[in-house]
Amino acid sequence: MAQGQPAAHQHGQGSATPATFVASSAKPYDQLANEAMAIMDRGMRSAPMDGVPDHDFVAMMVPHHQGAIDMAKAILVHSKDQELRNLAQGIITEQQNEINVMRAWLRRYQAAHSRAAPAAQTPTDKDSHAHH
Repeated sequence: MAQGQPAAHQHGQGSATPATFVASSAKPYDQLANEAMAIMDRGMRSAPMDGVPDHDFVAMMVPHHQGAIDMAKAILVHSKDQELRNLAQGIITEQQNEINVMRAWLRRYQAAHSRAAPAAQTPTDKDSHAHH
């Protein structure tokens, strides 16, 4: 399975920054597709989960949609079929729009939850009350 995966994918398995996909005509389509899927899989497996289904779904769908974009870019590099090229371009546009919506949702979710959490768990508040 490691064959066809980019070195960047194999390196830094636990890093927060996912490998970047580059669609290049220097690589055959199957290699590009395998790289895109490997990056997508790693992104989905390392998505920050918090046990809330809404959050976890969105967190995993961002890399899933990015994988679709990357695969569409790979076919654009290799296909001459205009119907498939149009389909791929539509996938890129739509999936990127959906990623933007999901990232905005995640920002709102994180902002709402970061405001609530510190008030309940701030150690300095507990320490200041202990001295009174």
